[in-house]
Amino acid sequence: MAEASEPTTKESDGPEPTAAPGPRRSPINPPVFIGSAAVIVGFVAWAMIFPSQAETVIFGSMAWVAEHFGWYYVLTAGIVVVFVLVVATSKVGQVKLGPDHSKPRFNLFTWAAMLFAAGIGVDLMFFGISGPATNFLTPPDVAELSDEAARMAPIWTIFHYGIPGWAMYALMGMAFGLFAYRYHLPLSIRSALAPIVGRRIHGGVGHTVEIAATIGTIFGISVSLGIGVVFLNYGLSTIFDIPQSTAVQVALMAVAVFIAILSTVSGVEKGIRRLSELNVVLAVVLMLWVVLSGQTTHMLNALVQNIGDFFSRFPSMMLNTFAYTEGAEGYPSDQWMADWTLFFWAWWIAWAPFVSLFLARISRGRTLRQFVFGVLLIPFTFILLWISIFGNGALTFFRAGEEAFLTEAVEAPESGFYTLLLQYPGATFTVSLAVITGMLFYVTSADSGALVMANMTSKPSTTDSDGPSWLRIVWAVLTGALTLAMLFIDGVYTLQAATVMVGLPLSVVVYLIMFGLWKVLRAERLNMESHDAVLPTLLSGRMPEPGDRGSWRQRLARHMEFPSAARVKTFVEEVAAPALDEVAAELQAQGADVSCSHGHAPESGIPTADLHVHFHETTEFKYQVYPVAYSPPSFAANLGTVGDVYYRVEIFSATGSRGHDIMGYTKEQIIADILDNYEHHLRFLAMSGKDGAALGDEAEVPDEWHDADVVEKKS
Repeated sequence: MAEASEPTTKESDGPEPTAAPGPRRSPINPPVFIGSAAVIVGFVAWAMIFPSQAETVIFGSMAWVAEHFGWYYVLTAGIVVVFVLVVATSKVGQVKLGPDHSKPRFNLFTWAAMLFAAGIGVDLMFFGISGPATNFLTPPDVAELSDEAARMAPIWTIFHYGIPGWAMYALMGMAFGLFAYRYHLPLSIRSALAPIVGRRIHGGVGHTVEIAATIGTIFGISVSLGIGVVFLNYGLSTIFDIPQSTAVQVALMAVAVFIAILSTVSGVEKGIRRLSELNVVLAVVLMLWVVLSGQTTHMLNALVQNIGDFFSRFPSMMLNTFAYTEGAEGYPSDQWMADWTLFFWAWWIAWAPFVSLFLARISRGRTLRQFVFGVLLIPFTFILLWISIFGNGALTFFRAGEEAFLTEAVEAPESGFYTLLLQYPGATFTVSLAVITGMLFYVTSADSGALVMANMTSKPSTTDSDGPSWLRIVWAVLTGALTLAMLFIDGVYTLQAATVMVGLPLSVVVYLIMFGLWKVLRAERLNMESHDAVLPTLLSGRMPEPGDRGSWRQRLARHMEFPSAARVKTFVEEVAAPALDEVAAELQAQGADVSCSHGHAPESGIPTADLHVHFHETTEFKYQVYPVAYSPPSFAANLGTVGDVYYRVEIFSATGSRGHDIMGYTKEQIIADILDNYEHHLRFLAMSGKDGAALGDEAEVPDEWHDADVVEKKS
């Protein structure tokens, strides 16, 4: 499954509150840590003490899930794909993963490159050959070893690694991004349940969901580590004649755990991150080598046809449960679906909290539309290229009569990638490069996996803080122990079976997240519609009456001047703040629950004013006057002397600023603007009702989870 490493720079829309130097550490969350660790320790102990019983239960559970819930897994993946596409293509696709005023920290190329890197992992090397080989020798719905089997062999593998899985990442990534960066809730899965269960996210319900996510994540990472162990063991055997044995696999697992611990105690995350980025280059080199040194024209022809076949057949593949097919002799289609489709869908679900957190962090400030289409298409593009090139490269030899190669790729999937490279020139170099690439992916998975599980079992925070170092070491050791326990039973296949079993309860979390997102996005849509409905009246506070001789001069002056900090300070103190105070006093006199506070912008020291009208069990009204610094435009030099920066006095609502500047307004115009926005908010509440509110009183969070005085600002 795709690995992910943290971006080298923190996403931000502007200045953050001053923090203490050094990495921030979140305290442990006892219920989540103890609950999830106890389950994993108990499972590992049981599997090691009673391996035969564990094998019976794990494979029996997989068979039961496949027999009774195969349709459910298939339907769930289809629903997720439809859900994220509807979000992206609808009006709410304009909503940002952050405040309205936020801008992407990373440019399009850098963002795409990081999404691209997230699509690569050691398992792609493992299944890139074994998948097409299995689908050619034992296809689910056509004759084995036929032309149609060869045509569909890479398509099914591309399908399992493609859009359905990345849609699950996009779903959880939207949840992380919206609730953390737009609604200022903790960066955790429980935040997505706030619209559904309200304050109970702080108690047993929230703990249960995060325990389930942690257990799913450790099983997902264990699959990748298990695949990495056997893949690297085979590669080292090919180069150095190191035996393929349990002892070697234990040693490789110890290396992964040691590197994760070393990273924790010595702070080598940046080195691991750079090695992860190097993986992308090495993977591309391997891919180009096979294309250019093999049957280049045939591979390009196959690539083009694979693209057409995938998109033309995707809808029917998406909901195919093989209800009317028998499958290959000795390998029925229902068993094929359990081994491949159900395993991959469960694996994607297990990995989703991990990778989605990374995707959300690098996408802060982008719209939901950009995020969904970027996540669905950019990593998938590389995956399609990889599987098509390596898969069709192997199929060329399979169809030419290389039966030993085909059989080995199916029965010992860790061998397929290396055996293919041995068919091309420079095999010693390419096989060595493949081992190095696989090792880098392997240790990166172990390191980043320990980090994310430490974060998941720490107390929720609105900052991108890490769990304690000792907790990271604990999870590195537990992950290694779980991986070895499964490998001792029946190798990678046991890990696959256990993932299918664990994925079933985790799928419930997927539906809860979809429901929570639906509620907040419905509120966002109604907010947009209410804004459009009152747009004609919003001009009343911005344009004086025509009879006022100073109106056009006032409007012209606002476009010709670039106010200094001193001018803005005077304006806020003498005009804007008194206007907010006057409105607050009148609202309070009429029985509203109002608060109006004054402060100073930490980055400039200029005064601010913040008006809140609180509504019982629904979204509050916020009108905040805040100075935002800008660099003067290039044409400003022709309009007179300006400083290095000038200031706009922007209005921030609960979801940020859309750039509305009130600098130069009179007090009466500001009051009119407040009332226009207040009427807009009342219309939104009337259209949405209590159930349509994004995060109402029932979903309040502790005060320490957000900073009520400083919202994110543009710089």
